[in-house]
Amino acid sequence: MDDQACPRCKTTKYRNPSLKLMVNVCGHTLCESCVDLLFLKGSGACPECMVPLRRNNFRVQLFEDPMVEKEVDIRRRILRDYNKREEDFESLEEYNDYLEEIEDIVYNLCNNIEIIETNKRIEAYKRDNREVIQRNKTRVGRDEHALEEMLELERVQEEARKKELEELENEHKKKKARDKQALIEELMYSGKDAAQIVTEFAEKAEKQRAEEKQLPPPKQANEFSTGIKFGQTADPSLLPVPKSEEGPLFVYEPLIAFTEGPEPPVISDIESMGYTSHIRSETPQENAGGFTSALACERAIQEAMQGLYYTATAGVAAGGI
Repeated sequence: MDDQACPRCKTTKYRNPSLKLMVNVCGHTLCESCVDLLFLKGSGACPECMVPLRRNNFRVQLFEDPMVEKEVDIRRRILRDYNKREEDFESLEEYNDYLEEIEDIVYNLCNNIEIIETNKRIEAYKRDNREVIQRNKTRVGRDEHALEEMLELERVQEEARKKELEELENEHKKKKARDKQALIEELMYSGKDAAQIVTEFAEKAEKQRAEEKQLPPPKQANEFSTGIKFGQTADPSLLPVPKSEEGPLFVYEPLIAFTEGPEPPVISDIESMGYTSHIRSETPQENAGGFTSALACERAIQEAMQGLYYTATAGVAAGGI
C-alpha cells in the first residue's frame, strides 16, 4: 500500500504513513486534507471526473483498489431495496433471474453504463414493491437484532471469563509470594536441614504449577452488562410477565344487600318495569367487561335503599347482636 497516493496533492503513503485516503460515490479517492480544502467554499467536484460531490458522502477507503470500494458501496445501497428472498418467489428460476437483475444493475452503475436508465429501473422497482421492501426490512431488522444480541452475549461471556482468569492469576501470584516468604522464614528460623526445606518447597511449587494449569470451567453468564437478562429487551413494556403462584380458583358469591326495609327489585323486574327507561345503554366495551345498564341500575337502587330505612334503634340493636 506504499504506492497509494492522493491524485490531487500527490502525497503517498511512503512519505506520509498517516495518510488517510477517502472515497466518494464516483469511486475516486482524495486524502483527508484535500477533501477539507475542496469543500472549504461549501461545494466541490471530483478533480478526475468533475462529478459534483457532497462532503457527507466521503468515507474512509477500506480497500486498496478504489473500484472495489465503489462496488461495495453500490452493492450495499442496491441490496437495501432489492431485499427479496428465495421464499418470495414461486420458482427457483424466478429467484435466479432476480439475482441476475441485481448483478446487471451493479455492473452498470460500477462501469457508468446507462446510468439514467438504470436509476429509473431502480425507482420503478421501489415503487412497485414498496410493501415487500418494507416487510423484508423489518424482517432483516429482527434478524440483525438477534445477531447483535448473540454477539453481545459472546462479548459479555468473554469479558467475564477474562476477569475470572485475571482474578485467578492474581490469587496465584499472592500465593507464590506467601510461599516464598514462608520459605525464607523457615530457612532463617527453622532447625531443619536447608536442603530438605528447599526440596520440600520445590515439590510443593511443582504441585502448585500443575494445579494452575487446570483452569476452572467458565461460568455461565445470564445477563448483559446493563443488567438485562438474556432473551429480554431494554423496553419494559416487552418484558415477560412474572409468574405468580397459582392459588385456589375464584368462586363468585352474590352480594347480599341489607336494607332493613322492603327488598329492592331484582334485575328481571328492573328490565320489565321500566327502571332503565331513562338510563343510557351500556357501551360495547362495558358489555365486554360484564356490565349492563340493568346491573348498574340495580346497584344504584340497592345503595339508595340501604340507608333509607335505617334507624338508630335498629343500628344499636344490630351492633348489640
